Amino acid sequence: MNAMKIGIAGLGTVGGGVAKGLRVHGEMLDARAGTPLELVAVCDRDPAKREAFDAPAKLDDIKALAASKADLIVELIGGENGAAPMLVEEALKAGKHVVTANKAMMARHGARLAALAEKNGRALKFEAAVAGGIPIVKSLRESLIVNGIKAVRGILNGTCNYILTQMEATGRSFDDVLKDAQALGYAEADPELDVGGGDTAHKLALLTALAFGVAPDLDAVSVQGIRAITPDDISFAREFGYRIKLLGIARQTDNGIIQRVQPAMVCAGTPLADVDGVLNGVVVNANEAGPFFFEGRGAGEYPTANAVIADIVDIARGNVGSVFGVPAASLSALSPAPAAGASSAFYLRFQVLDVPGVLAEIASHLAKWRVSIESMIQRGRAPGEAVSIVMITHETTYAAVEGALQTIAGTSNVVAPPVKIPMEAK
Repeated sequence: MNAMKIGIAGLGTVGGGVAKGLRVHGEMLDARAGTPLELVAVCDRDPAKREAFDAPAKLDDIKALAASKADLIVELIGGENGAAPMLVEEALKAGKHVVTANKAMMARHGARLAALAEKNGRALKFEAAVAGGIPIVKSLRESLIVNGIKAVRGILNGTCNYILTQMEATGRSFDDVLKDAQALGYAEADPELDVGGGDTAHKLALLTALAFGVAPDLDAVSVQGIRAITPDDISFAREFGYRIKLLGIARQTDNGIIQRVQPAMVCAGTPLADVDGVLNGVVVNANEAGPFFFEGRGAGEYPTANAVIADIVDIARGNVGSVFGVPAASLSALSPAPAAGASSAFYLRFQVLDVPGVLAEIASHLAKWRVSIESMIQRGRAPGEAVSIVMITHETTYAAVEGALQTIAGTSNVVAPPVKIPMEAK
């Protein structure tokens, strides 16, 4: 029986986990794959990392890896441009299958690479690129296909979810909790890709492509991170019966597809609201089939390596198929819904001077923009000092709320930019 020969590029945490998994669980994996899985080449610029692995070929050049005896290349270099897409292109042109965990590369170049893979009759799989060990890619590509998808919503970044969970539990500020997350290894030294929402945007672009049969379009994702969230916002959210989560949301509407990364108020006690710490969670609304909920670890050696190895086994079984569930030639360009026309209920917080008439002034401006108030919190009195006025609106458009807030922010009694957080459906 011919073995499936494997080459790995990038021998960091995940690459090491894949090599270890192939070695430790080799007999079981061979049985599930229906053929032996053999690690024949490793590639990394660090000679110490190369020497730590038992493989016949230990390489420092990606072109040499693409030309090696491997039948399947695992790309774990990372990065949107440069070496990673170059390796994938060279490997596919050389007739090799590819497995990758590279969300940035697939979000930016996925449609082009999918076309190249399908032209050469080879697999390009990326389960590990979205939500780590959660099998959401395979589910959207192969399982939840009969009734169509209406929406995909997810907590897709463990760093942000950890920070928000800890802020809620301790009452500490974003900056304080971020320092702890960095010390624990949950956040990078430069955390902006995570806390700014960019990492979630990469993953959301891929989920959108899988759910709706469109080419990934990273530029069409509206992105807002979590730096502006305060302990006060989290405390007020709890009083209203909500928790704040950073969500990636893709939703099909009559006017096109909405793609948003944003902090959102999620109703307490619902599956997404209960996803805590570094865990990820995804809800898929599959129309008549109903909602499906997935939860698990979104990063780390074992969950991500598990997803990579699952893709390897899938390919060894002969499951090549279309990269995004439909032929690359059939992927349509994404038609984004007009951002201003999107609607939601909103949490609004105003920091104002406690002077007579300030609430009436705010309410008047909201009314002019046809934004109506459902509930409100205003505590105590502190004449002449800054206090918070917090409210939940009825459903309205983003454009109306933004117009009202711009007007209110320019009034003399508002001492800080108003805070706006959309309320997310259950």
